[in-house]
Parts: sequence; C-alpha cells; structure tokens
Amino acid sequence: MAISSHGEVRTSAAAAEGKYTVQLALIVALFGGIGFITAMNDVLVPHFKDLFQLTNVKALLVQFAFFGAYFLLAIPSGKIVGRIGYRNGMIAAMAVIGCGLMLFLPASLLITYPLFLFALFVVGCGLALLQVAVNPYISALGDPSKAASRLNLAGGLNSLGGTLAPHVGAMFIFVAAGATTAELARSVRMPYVVLGLMAFAMALVVRLVHLPELIPQAEAHEKLQGSAWDFRQLRFGMLGIFFYVGAEVTVGSLIINYLGQPSMGSMPHLQAAKYVSLYWGGAMVARFIGFVALRHVKQSHALAFVSAFGVLAITLAILGHGSPAMWAVVSCGLYNSVMWPCIFPMSIEGLGKYTSQASGLLVMMIVGGAVVPEIQGWVADHYGYQPSFLVVLVCYAYVLFFALNGHKPGKSSEGLVEVAPPVGV
Repeated sequence: MAISSHGEVRTSAAAAEGKYTVQLALIVALFGGIGFITAMNDVLVPHFKDLFQLTNVKALLVQFAFFGAYFLLAIPSGKIVGRIGYRNGMIAAMAVIGCGLMLFLPASLLITYPLFLFALFVVGCGLALLQVAVNPYISALGDPSKAASRLNLAGGLNSLGGTLAPHVGAMFIFVAAGATTAELARSVRMPYVVLGLMAFAMALVVRLVHLPELIPQAEAHEKLQGSAWDFRQLRFGMLGIFFYVGAEVTVGSLIINYLGQPSMGSMPHLQAAKYVSLYWGGAMVARFIGFVALRHVKQSHALAFVSAFGVLAITLAILGHGSPAMWAVVSCGLYNSVMWPCIFPMSIEGLGKYTSQASGLLVMMIVGGAVVPEIQGWVADHYGYQPSFLVVLVCYAYVLFFALNGHKPGKSSEGLVEVAPPVGV
C-alpha cells in the first residue's frame, strides 16, 4: 500500500474494509487522548489563577504555551514525519507528550509557574507532531470513499475526551477551600503523572501493533506556477481557522471564571467545571449530527448557520445574566462542532498540487488558541468578563463572513487532489 504526498491512499476498497480494525481502533483512541489532554487546560487556567494569584492574561499563558507549540511545530513536524515515517512519528510524539506530562511532577514540587508552562509547551509540541503523523491513517486504513465517516468518528472521540476531561480533572485538581499553596500545587501531580504514564504506554502499544507503512509517491500532475498564497479562499480560510480555534479555546478556558462572577451566582469552580464538560459534550453530539447533516447541506450554508447562532449566543452572554447567559455560553460548543470540518475543506478547494502546503498553513493557524485567549484575558482584566466576550463575538462574526463570502475562490487550478482534512482540536 502506498500514499501520495497529499495523503491519497492507493488501495482497493474491497481489500481495505475490515482489514485494519485493530489499527483503526488504536488511531481513534489516540484522538480521544488528544481531546482529553487539550480540554484539561480549561481546568488548569482557573486553578493556576488561584494558585499563583495571576491576572487573566497570565493565567491564559497556559493556552499560549500549549497552542503556541502548534504554530512552531506544524511545518517542522511534517519534515520530521517525512524523515522517520508516520508510525515512528506517532511513537516519537507519544514519547514527547509523556515527557511533557511528567514535567508536572517537578513543577508541582518546586511550585513554579514557568516550569508548568514549559511542560505544557512540550506537551503541545508532542501533540503537533502526533496530529501530523496520525491523520493520514484515518483516510488510509479503509475504504477511501468512507474516509469522511472515519474522520467524524475520530472527531467524536476527540470531543468525548474533551467532555470527560473537565469533570475528571476537576475532581482531582479543585481541592477544598482553604488549601495551602503546597496542596494546590500537589493536586495536579497525580492526574498528569498518570496521563504521562499512559502516553508512554500508548507509545509502546503503537510500537507493538502492526501498522502499515505509508510510502510517499511522486506527484502525478503537472507542476504549477505560484504558491498556495495565491488562492483567496486559503488566505481567508487561514484566518477562519485562527478565529474558530481562538473562540473555541477562549470560551472553554473562561467558562469557569465567567460563571464564578457575582452576576452569574458566584458558582464554585467544581460545579462550574461540569458546564465545561457540557460545552465539550455539545460539540461531541453536534459533530455526529453534523456527519449526517453535511451529507445533505452545503458546507457554506452549514457554516453560516452555526456561526450566526454563535454570534447570537455570545451577544446574549455579553448582555444577559443568570441562566440565559450561562446556557448561551455553554451552547457555543454546539456551534463550534462543524466549523473545522467546514472551514478546512472550503479553504483548500481548488488548490491542486498546493493542497499539502495549504494544509500545513491551516494547521499552523491553530495558534489562534494561543493568541485569542490572551487578548480576551487582557480585556477581562481591564473591563470584566462579560465585555471581554466581544473578542469571541468578533471571531464568530469573521467565520460568518468566511461562510458567506470569504470562501469564494479568487483563483482556480487544475489537478485538484482530494485530501481528508485533519481532525480539529
């Protein structure tokens, strides 16, 4: 079996079906782990804010360190995987993730915030490498015509991990009121060390399970002049990914502190964490609904629908109080669900031989999860949590623009190679 540099697997559908059940189960499980580790950050942000007495800007450095790694490692990870292969890339990624998670042990003993941030950066580096290494297998291991189905399954497991993480993390990390600094620092130790051991175990499993090597093939179409930057839909799509990821991460990061405001009933952290789980759970459920709906609805129409509702929900979160505002924020998980599956393919449509280059550029824009929370954190520090959601409102408004106009091509090319997009964060 071989794979082109664009990820197109050349194999018969009949031979593919049912042949790689164990391998697919392993790959899908990895996506569940990605979602779990990523959503744990939503618990760390308010916890570190209390532990180190931080402003929102400094507390949200958790997301900056984590998602900043995607920006720095997206393109290098492609070169690393090209050199060592997809299977070895997965093993290396899980080992790096394990090392980063284990750094929570010395960080919790020394009680130093910079070391926690460095640990999260290392974890982010590992996850960036894992995303690059693992995504081709979703379309490779099975009938190519059903690759979208496997992508949605992986996305659903990713969201399941995100749904469980805030609830599980809160039980271990949010300790009783009046806890000492040492106790607050120690509370993160066990869950992250356990996750680190699980990462090393998964690296071993990947090493032991037979995974077919995916071998790059030469381009089958003529060389084109120019670059991916020449395509209008890609340029606007990169900003679409940036703002979507930024909005998704920011809302998840601030739900706990948002619900802790007096105007929202001063909800305790442990109770508020349940609503973070509902936020990610909504994304999980809606992704499965989207899998069916997107067979019958144009991607641009679906994206316009969810982004418009996102604008309405955040407007209510800014202007409202109590239960209506709370459920408006939580409901954003529903609207985020299909944004990546819509924005990504709309951005690379018609790019032909530049699809691979464009995919790397789009993955780099996950850095929105690092930048947007910092901007909103600054606004929250100076003007309050509710006004700060104007930042998320701008994000959803841009996604709505992309759905209505920004995705329209400014330049077309022949020789389009269809590629299954990576599963979102």
